[in-house]
Amino acid sequence: MSDDDRNRAERTEDATDATDADATLDTGIDELGADVDAAVSKAARTVDFGTRGFGIAVAVFGLVVGLVLPWVGAHFGWEVLLAGEGGAIPRLFATTATVFGVAGSALALATRRWWLAWVCAVGSWISVVDGMLAIWSQQSSSASGAPGNGPGIGMIIAVVCMLALGVQWVRVAWSRH
Repeated sequence: MSDDDRNRAERTEDATDATDADATLDTGIDELGADVDAAVSKAARTVDFGTRGFGIAVAVFGLVVGLVLPWVGAHFGWEVLLAGEGGAIPRLFATTATVFGVAGSALALATRRWWLAWVCAVGSWISVVDGMLAIWSQQSSSASGAPGNGPGIGMIIAVVCMLALGVQWVRVAWSRH
């Protein structure tokens, strides 16, 4: 083999090695780009609670405490929720407070999903309206014309906690950039 043939063969091998190195480099860059895209996509779907997460957890705890205190006469919040004691409007409030305030908040805090923060924000405000109607229903006169006994302390605590949750969830949902 002549020197020219050897030089051509070496240049061909060098070109093949360079092509393989470029292909490996391109594959590495593509993988890195896919990893960056996945991280950005995940960050776009999640929220950062910061100190609001603690406030939400405290409000959820207060709501649970409110559910074990009296709501309607001698009936506790959990009795209103499960047995329907005290009427339809207090039961509606107990249901929305439990679904959005306790279960929804726990799920949103655990998963940090942005769409769940919005569900909890809207649901909390719906529950606040339900709670105000429940308080009103306990203060209004019945068909006999006698005024109601008024809401129990547990119902009032639950409405205040749902109000706090509503404010916190709206702040969390709007904080996403």
